[in-house]
Amino acid sequence: MFLPFFQGMSTGGSLIVAIGAQNAFVLSQSVRRNHHFLVALICMAADILLISCGVSGVGTAMAANVTLQSAAAWGGAAFLCWYGFGSFRSALRPSALTTDRDTARSMRSVILATLAVTFLNPHFYLDTLILLGSISAQYPEPARPMFGMGAMTASVIWFALLSLGGQALAPVFARPAAWRVLDSVVGTIMFGLAAMLVLGQI
Repeated sequence: MFLPFFQGMSTGGSLIVAIGAQNAFVLSQSVRRNHHFLVALICMAADILLISCGVSGVGTAMAANVTLQSAAAWGGAAFLCWYGFGSFRSALRPSALTTDRDTARSMRSVILATLAVTFLNPHFYLDTLILLGSISAQYPEPARPMFGMGAMTASVIWFALLSLGGQALAPVFARPAAWRVLDSVVGTIMFGLAAMLVLGQI
């Protein structure tokens, strides 16, 4: 009975843990202490929502809509480029490297940024809706909710660890050089993912 749960947990974990735009954003906000627990909760809730939809069969229907996939890819690439540019700009500006300045960001701006980096990223839908939804379809219907619960559990554990892990790294980022490295890595990840999306549409 619990086999689908653990299979869902391992499958979901392998997809969620992969370095991507959302994980890079959560880690950077955690290090900066920008409402990081709220950011993690939003990401958890988004994963739970999309995994539920995927397990219920919505992901399979979305995978067949080529127009929707293309629109999501181009829109996501544009957002990732915009966010990546902002990360590189922060790495070059000494005034953006202080914890006090970053913590002063409003809760509203952090929430909007979290929603954007989550729902404007096509990889988010690919992992939660389509891939997990397609895998869950291979199980008998009574076992699918257990598979989904396993994937949701992996998401909750991962984002909790990511949020807390950033706090453990906070002393390291007391130096401006460390902030420059973090922002540069985040920017590189964003541009790399955007390039992959564009190349997939050409």
